[in-house]
Amino acid sequence: MSEAQEKGSDTSPGASERRRRRTVANLAFGAIKAQHAKHRSRLERFVDGLNHYASSTPFLVAHAIWFGVWIAWNTGLLGFRAFDPFPFGLLTMVVSLEAIFLSIFVLMAQQRESAIAELREELGLQVSLRVEQEVTKTLQLVAGLYTRMGHRVSDDPELHHMLQPLDVRGIEKDLLEQIETATEARHHNPMLDDTRT
Repeated sequence: MSEAQEKGSDTSPGASERRRRRTVANLAFGAIKAQHAKHRSRLERFVDGLNHYASSTPFLVAHAIWFGVWIAWNTGLLGFRAFDPFPFGLLTMVVSLEAIFLSIFVLMAQQRESAIAELREELGLQVSLRVEQEVTKTLQLVAGLYTRMGHRVSDDPELHHMLQPLDVRGIEKDLLEQIETATEARHHNPMLDDTRT
C-alpha cells in the first residue's frame, strides 16, 4: 500500500475515531498529578507553596529563633521591657492562629491529593477491567484453535472457567460480605462473653 493510500485510509471515519480514542487514552494515562498541577487556581498554588515552605528546615529554624527571642525578651533576659509577660498570652494567640491556618491549608492540599488518588484508582480499575476483557477475548480465540485441533474445552475445567466473562458484581458482593464478616468478628469479643456468664 502506498503512502498516499495510507493517508487516504486514515481520513476515514473509523480511523479518525480510533485516533480520537488514542488521544483521549494518552491524555488519561499521562501524569494525572501534572495535569492537575497545571490547572490549579492561585489559591491552590499559594497553599502548595506555603505547605512546601512550612515543611522545610528554614521554617523550623525561623520559629525556634522567633520563640527563643520572644521568650528571652519577655522574661527580661535581654534587658528590654516586657510587652507580653509570662504566660505569654499574645504569643499563644499568634501561634494558635498560625496553627489553625496551617491546618486548613494542609487539609486543602490533602483533599486535592485524595481526589487525584481516587482518580488514579478509578483509572487503574477501568484499565484492569479492559485488560481482563481483552484477555478473555484472546482466550476465546485460543479456545477456537484448541477445538479445531480436536480437543474439547470441556475437558479443561480451568480453561472453561477462564473463558467466562468477569463477574464484577459478584466479586464486589463477595468482598462486601467478607468485610461485613470481618467487622462482626472484630466487634464480637469472646472474652467479654466469658466474663458476662
